[in-house]
Amino acid sequence: MSGNIIQLNEDLIKNNLKDLVRDSVEETLNALLDHEANELVNAEKYERSGDRKGYRSGHYDRNFTTTSGDVILHVPKLKGIQFETAIIERYRRRECSVEEALIEMYLAGVSVRRVEDITEALWGTKVSPGTISNLNKKAYEHIEEWRTRPLSGDYPYVYVDGVFLKRSWGGEVQNVSILVAIGVDHDGYREIIGAAEGMKEDKESWKNFFVDLKKRGLTGVRLIIGDKCLGMLESLGEVYPETKYQRCTVHFYRNVFSATPRREVSMMLKAIHAQENHEVAVQKAEAVADRLKELKLSGAAEIVENGVDETLAYMYFPSRHRLRIRTNNTIERVNREIKRRTGAIGAFPDGQSALMLVCARLRHVAGSAWGSKRYLNMQHLFDQELQTETDREAAV
Repeated sequence: MSGNIIQLNEDLIKNNLKDLVRDSVEETLNALLDHEANELVNAEKYERSGDRKGYRSGHYDRNFTTTSGDVILHVPKLKGIQFETAIIERYRRRECSVEEALIEMYLAGVSVRRVEDITEALWGTKVSPGTISNLNKKAYEHIEEWRTRPLSGDYPYVYVDGVFLKRSWGGEVQNVSILVAIGVDHDGYREIIGAAEGMKEDKESWKNFFVDLKKRGLTGVRLIIGDKCLGMLESLGEVYPETKYQRCTVHFYRNVFSATPRREVSMMLKAIHAQENHEVAVQKAEAVADRLKELKLSGAAEIVENGVDETLAYMYFPSRHRLRIRTNNTIERVNREIKRRTGAIGAFPDGQSALMLVCARLRHVAGSAWGSKRYLNMQHLFDQELQTETDREAAV
C-alpha cells in the first residue's frame, strides 16, 4: 500500500498555483486594455474603417501590483485620441483593494514601519516611504472630512473628556490635550461626534470645542457627562445653558478617597447613588456628610457637601438609563484604546499629527461593533418627557 501513496510537494504546488493565478490576472487585464483601446478607436487592429477615431501606436509596459502579485501591463498607445482606461486609473500603480487595505491599516493605527513589513509579507514587495506618505495624506483628508462632518438629529446624551498626549514645543516635550465627545443619538446608538486639539483643557479650548459642535449641528442635548473640569463647566453654561451637567460618579468617589481611606466610606457613597430619586439622594448625602464629620473626616465631608449635587443630575432621567449616564465609563474605555495606540509614539512633533492619529483610532473604533450596537433604548426618555409635558399641561 505504501508504494501507491502519492506524495505532493506542497511548496511547489503553492508556488505554481500562485504563478498560474498571477499569469491569468495579467492576461485578463491586458485583454481588457486591448478591448478598451478598440472601443476608443472604434476599430479592431489593422481594420480599415471610415468610422475609425484614432490609430494604435504600439504600447508601453507598466508594473502593476495586485493581490495575486506583480504583473506587467501592456498599456496601448493611441494617435489622434487619448487612451483612458476605466479598469485602471491613470498613473495608478496598485490595485484598488491593495491601496485601500494600506489606508485601512493606517486608519486602524498600524505604524508606518509595520505597514512596510505587512506589505512585504502579503505582496512580496515593500511599499516605498513615498507611497506611504501619499497614503497618509489621503488618509488625513478622509479623517478630516470625517472629523468635521455635519451632525444631524438630536443627541440627548453627550460624554466629553480630554486625552493628554506628549508633543514637542520648541525643543521641549509638554502635554497636549485632545478633546473628545461621544453622543448617544435619537435611536440610542453611540457616535463619536467630535475631536479637537484642546491645549490644556482651559475655558477657551472647551468653548471653541462646544461652539464647533453646535455649528456642525449638535442639538437636542439634555445631559452632558464628564469629569469636573472648570474650563468645561464655564464654557458649557455659555454654549448650552439649558443642558444639565452630570459629574462622573467614579471621579467623584476618587476625589473623596483622596481625603480618606476608601474602605471607610465606599459603601456610604454608593448608598447615595442607590436612592430612587433626587430628593431622597440629597437627604442621604447630608446624612453621609454628617457621619463623616463624626468620624473626624472633615475633608471628605466637605467634598461630599460641595460636590455631590453635581453627581445627581442623572436622577432626572429614566431609571433604565441611569447606570450608563451617571459615569463617564463610555468615553473612558475609548480613551484607553487611544492611549494603547499612542503609547508607543512617545512625543508627537506637533498637535496636528497627534489629533490625526487620535481621530484615526476613533474612526476605527466607530466603525467596529462599538458603533453598531444599540446602547440605550431612547423611547424611555421620550415617554418620560411626554408624560412630564402632559402633567404640566394638566396642572395649568
